[in-house]
Amino acid sequence: MTESLTLTLAIPADHPAFPGHFPARPILPGAALLDLVVLALEDALTLEPGALQLVSGKFLAAVGPGATLRLYASPGRAGGWRCTLSDAAGSTVAQCEVRFGTKA
Repeated sequence: MTESLTLTLAIPADHPAFPGHFPARPILPGAALLDLVVLALEDALTLEPGALQLVSGKFLAAVGPGATLRLYASPGRAGGWRCTLSDAAGSTVAQCEVRFGTKA
């Protein structure tokens, strides 16, 4: 297994979740952010879509349109991955853990 991964996640300014969350100050919903994390990891690890499933997530700061995040992933429990997302200033915006699962 890979020791660790560092990836860049670019949050599109036109992501479809922004118009409804919230008009005065758009933020990316946590579920959408975690979906981007899982997709990025599956792509980086050349896994089939749906190979990873979320175990836990914690949100520490809002993510807005056009943000660039650093995703640091290290091996976690049971062959999964512990992930930390940081903004351009290096502040942690979210943490999560994913594991290998079975496709429904």
